[in-house]
Order: sequence, then C-alpha cells, then structure tokens
Amino acid sequence: MRKINPAYIEELKQTINTSPYPTHMSMRLESVDYDKAEMVLDTGRQHLQPFGIVHGGVFATLIDTATFWAGFLRIPEDAGLVNVDLKLNYLKSVTDQKLRAFGLVLRPGRTVSYAEAKVYDESGDLVAHGTSSLLVLPGKGLPSRAKKFLD
Repeated sequence: MRKINPAYIEELKQTINTSPYPTHMSMRLESVDYDKAEMVLDTGRQHLQPFGIVHGGVFATLIDTATFWAGFLRIPEDAGLVNVDLKLNYLKSVTDQKLRAFGLVLRPGRTVSYAEAKVYDESGDLVAHGTSSLLVLPGKGLPSRAKKFLD
C-alpha cells in the first residue's frame, strides 16, 4: 500500500469541510484513511421532516459520503470516484442530535469497490446502515497543492 502524504489529508479535509454541500448539511469529514472514513453531522431544524425526526435523506447523504471517502485514498492521484448505487436501511428514528457515520471499504477494486457505512446517534445506537458500489473515474482527480502519495 502506498504511503499517504499527511499534508494531502489535511488539505483534503479542509477542501471537503468548506465545500458548499457539506457546509449546507452541517457535515464534516472527521478522519480518513485507507478504506475508512468518519463523518459527523450536527442535526438541526433544517434536517427534520414534518413529524419532527431527521429526514431519511440526511442518512442517505451520510452513508453516501462516508462510503465515498472511505474508498477515495486507495485510487490513483489523477482519478476521481463516484458512487454508482446506494442501498440503505433506516433502523431507528432520530431527533435533533449529532450523528456519526463510519465508512468502510469491504472489497477494494481497481475499477469498482464495495463499501458500507454505519450511522450512530449520540447514545451509540446504530440508526442506519447502507452499502455502496464505487466506480473509479480515470482522469477526474481532485485538484490539490499537496501530492497524495509520498512514494
């Protein structure tokens, strides 16, 4: 496995955490490493559906994002990534609180990888689970000042 540049990780987190959609969702990348990522989302009134619980789309966003970043470090520096499917289960309703999603690549691949994410509430209860297939897109890399790999 190639050695990831720590400066790249910091720049990646800064880029993600200040991008429009994550900012809009009050979501941030806490950590990322080979085959794993952790996302945190601070829910608020804007995340609730009419019955006062967090909307299912919020869980879908967390699962989509956690699986994506879990698969991202393994791909070549000049490549991008896209989720090509998303399957999820809602396991428990949640009101206004912090959510934490852990993405994990279950099967890495050169072209397609398969990942899962688990979403937990502040009590540590599993509230949603999902899987995603990730497709590598050659030539669609994320611009960065720092090199992705040290070797």
